[in-house]
Amino acid sequence: MSLRKTTLLAGLTISRQMVLTLGVMVLAALAPWLVSAYELNLLARFLAMGLLAMGLVLVWGQGGILSLGQGVFFGLGGYAIALHMKLAALGDGELPDFMVWSGLDALPWWWVPFRNPLVALAGVVLVPGVVAAAFSWSVFRRRVGGVYFALITQALALAFATLLISQQPSTGGFNGLTDFQTLFGVDLGDAAHGLYWLTLALVAGVFLALRALMASRYGMLLRAIRDGENRIRFLGYDPTPFKVVAFTIGAVLAGLAGALFTLHAGVVSPALVGVVPSIEMVIWVAVGGRNSLAGAVAGTLLINLAKDGVSSAFPDLWLYALGLVFVLVVTLLPGGLAGLVTDAGASVWGRRLKSIIVGDTK
Repeated sequence: MSLRKTTLLAGLTISRQMVLTLGVMVLAALAPWLVSAYELNLLARFLAMGLLAMGLVLVWGQGGILSLGQGVFFGLGGYAIALHMKLAALGDGELPDFMVWSGLDALPWWWVPFRNPLVALAGVVLVPGVVAAAFSWSVFRRRVGGVYFALITQALALAFATLLISQQPSTGGFNGLTDFQTLFGVDLGDAAHGLYWLTLALVAGVFLALRALMASRYGMLLRAIRDGENRIRFLGYDPTPFKVVAFTIGAVLAGLAGALFTLHAGVVSPALVGVVPSIEMVIWVAVGGRNSLAGAVAGTLLINLAKDGVSSAFPDLWLYALGLVFVLVVTLLPGGLAGLVTDAGASVWGRRLKSIIVGDTK
């Protein structure tokens, strides 16, 4: 095929993707007028989770680092903004109700900085980012990877959830933190549409930023490390900083997702950050396609919409259904739904374009 025809094919493919992306974004932006308030809230929560899923595409899909502990960073971001909202609703000298019931007579020292809204906003990304950078550096520099790293992150998620539950007087225990009224003086009920558009804008911005990062030299080297870490070492590169950066970006996006989810759901608790939620996060990406940013967001939306429907009607069957979906996708669709769509699109559009350009209609 000549260069001109190849260029034309690529141009048509890009144009089709751009039109489809713009159509989806316009439809998503109009959602407040197309769906009910309950459905909009669900959509906003799941889009927030999509930020975490896109981070996992970078960490797992591009970097080959399977993390089963993303719930930790999701929780750190959620608790950072929740601490501020609990304190903002109290007067001078007052304590959250669960602290009073637990017998505390003073605010724990680590709560105090979150009275400041700027500290809370910075904490949403800095706390999970610093924790992830320190943790991953200590692990990767010892060349721990593969299934061992996955097990360590899973243990981290278990320890974090256990810590939150055991520290009932200062964390709210199993019930977590809830009953938020305002954010920076704005009633959360009146800001539902604004928060939804903010979430959508962040999803679009992160999508473009990660796409550019994955197409950069850093992204190329990250994939090379995934496919052959020892060969990269032989070429003179140290894989550790590349993996630490990817893991830290994934944690920052998880923290941002946790904060937005807390704003939309009005609660953050250990039930959202433990082992099972962390494994579910990986399944979202596996179902959508771990090498596709759009697929990861789509997988997150589909799995969580299915969870909302199935768990409401059959609460005991959800985990079985989720496990079955995961097994089917891994065995039949290793590229996830994104791979299925790509293969189908390549087949149909390839034949059409071939008939247009080459004239072969058979």
